[in-house]
Amino acid sequence: MQLDRLINDSLMFAAAALVLVLISMFFGTPRRRGMLPMLVVVAVGVAGLWLLGHYGDRVKSELLPTLLREASLALVAFGTIQIVVRFVFQTLLARRGIPRILDEFVIALSLISYVIFRLNAVGVNLAGLITTSAVLTGALAFSAQATLGNLWGGIALQLEKTCRVGDWVRIDDLTGQVVSIRWRHMAIATPQHETIVIPNAMLMNNKVTVVARHGEERTGWVRVVRFQVGFSHSPASVIDVVAKALAQADMEFVSRDPPPRVVCSDFKDSGIEYEVRYDLTDVGSYYKGDSQIRAHVYAALRRADFDMPFPHRVVEMRSDPRGEAAAREIEHRVAALATMDLFASLTADERASLAQEFTTSLYAGGDTVCRQGEPADSLYLLARGRVDVVGADATGGHHRFATLDAPAYFGEMGLLLGQPRFATVVAVGEALCYRLDKRGFDGIIRARPALAEMLARVLAERQAANDATLQALDAEARARHGAGRTRDLVRRIQQFFGLSG
Repeated sequence: MQLDRLINDSLMFAAAALVLVLISMFFGTPRRRGMLPMLVVVAVGVAGLWLLGHYGDRVKSELLPTLLREASLALVAFGTIQIVVRFVFQTLLARRGIPRILDEFVIALSLISYVIFRLNAVGVNLAGLITTSAVLTGALAFSAQATLGNLWGGIALQLEKTCRVGDWVRIDDLTGQVVSIRWRHMAIATPQHETIVIPNAMLMNNKVTVVARHGEERTGWVRVVRFQVGFSHSPASVIDVVAKALAQADMEFVSRDPPPRVVCSDFKDSGIEYEVRYDLTDVGSYYKGDSQIRAHVYAALRRADFDMPFPHRVVEMRSDPRGEAAAREIEHRVAALATMDLFASLTADERASLAQEFTTSLYAGGDTVCRQGEPADSLYLLARGRVDVVGADATGGHHRFATLDAPAYFGEMGLLLGQPRFATVVAVGEALCYRLDKRGFDGIIRARPALAEMLARVLAERQAANDATLQALDAEARARHGAGRTRDLVRRIQQFFGLSG
């Protein structure tokens, strides 16, 4: 009679499992196909109980029917538990995204509970069994520390959602996509068609970088490609050349919005280091994206004749190229001096001598060359680039007075008269200036004092041309005004340089 009751109970469980499977099929549960084999397992268990109920009395052994009964019940319990737990987690709670390891944990806990229940039902003394096996259990737990560590590591990873299936992760020098998280390990597939199995305990004790994910949101992967260029090339020019080349290039897996960004990142022993930051459109093709960026950077640097340095470990006996560079620099300064009306009266030898006194000053975009109101005794020759002349106007407001393009000069009143700066000069983009101070010009004007009058005449003409109050004067009046101003400037230049009148 007890067997008949077990058969009826098994039929009820089987019917409930069938209903749950049909509901899961209707709602399209992701793992619904895995329920069908479990339904077959339940059916096999029920069939075993039915056969045992009809033909069990023919078995002569007393132990065999008990074993067959418990085996059939175990099949029914195993299949039913699997179906019920999967229905709850994969159908009722499907939108909550509960990790798979949690339903597996519930299944394992349910099966353990069933085993304890059946052992108690057949009369096994659980208290004595637990007491006698305590020492054995402790020994097994101690020897299985690594396994338990992996087990709890897998549970923590999935419950906290630190890493998810489909995420791309970087662990030390390994980069790959998570394809599975199990009780004992995490499996990572690399672009080289390798699957790396990493124990969960190792993941819990080491740094794991989840790429292409910002918090809980999956995003694009910003890659960084580094390269170096020699110190002889300014960062502004290198950034400009590489950024323009990458913006115009058509590269697979490299986003065009935003375009690749180029920044100066560090100064190394052999050169200046730069970084290209770009957004990767396909995380799995990061090595292809990096390769394309490097190819275009190399081509752009070769077109611009920029050298990519390498570590020097040998001693080479060769001529110093700095001497040739210095000679070219002096020629450039002399040529720039020839364009300045202020020094048009100098001889070729005087220009060459004066060119030696200039110092080279390179400014990046936004740098202040000189500031309004500062004491001054120097002149700037703008050899390359552009500068803005800005300052406070008569009303006290901020105003841009002029924009100078190379070749040009400014600050002559500071060099010849020592007057404070009347305006602030700011570089627009990269600008190359040659700076000449009073000490460098002192020897030339003392050797030829007549230069004071020539320089004063140029200054007077320049001031008269820029003076808005003179715009209404006729040519004769302007000449008389300029002559008077010239005499005053000659006197002030002579006083500033300590020349006799």
